[in-house]
Amino acid sequence: MSDPAAQVRRAADEIVRLARESAATLAGGRLVCIDGPAGSGKTTLAGAVARAWGSTPEAAAGVRVVHLDDLYPGWEGLRAGVEQVAEHLVAPLAEGRPGGYRRYDWAAAAPAGWVRVPPTGLLVLEGCGAGAAAYDDAITVLVWVEADDATRLQRGLTRDGSHLRQQWEAWMAQERALFAAERTQERADLAVRT
Repeated sequence: MSDPAAQVRRAADEIVRLARESAATLAGGRLVCIDGPAGSGKTTLAGAVARAWGSTPEAAAGVRVVHLDDLYPGWEGLRAGVEQVAEHLVAPLAEGRPGGYRRYDWAAAAPAGWVRVPPTGLLVLEGCGAGAAAYDDAITVLVWVEADDATRLQRGLTRDGSHLRQQWEAWMAQERALFAAERTQERADLAVRT
């Protein structure tokens, strides 16, 4: 039986190795996109990548993790969230300028404040659609994370509440369509199964 925490650490170390061996794609920084369906383990892996980057010689240039869950405009907003990342976050950072995004307040079901993201040595985008083809030339490493549908749904309902089953199932349909159109899994540099 494998140790899930050790598996995540190994994957994070491999992602950091790939990023360090690649040229900067965001002006002087690198962009790691951790994509895959909801509930697959992207957030856990993103945290491990940030910790692993912190032990490299490049750590002084900084690391920032952006969770796409913070900016999707509601349960129907997968595509709109991805478009916001492309236009307001990745494009300016690729030019060496600060980027940002409009945070979404899930409790109020309304847009919230603007979050400024300055250039950094490593930007980790994690969430469904994080590895969008619209900014493929800015991606240093694209990681595909997956788990079976039943496991993902159970993780999501445990986290968010079983009363959101219908929203979760609709979200899962949105993400399948997005991943097919974007060919995300095919474009990935590395695949991780949780």
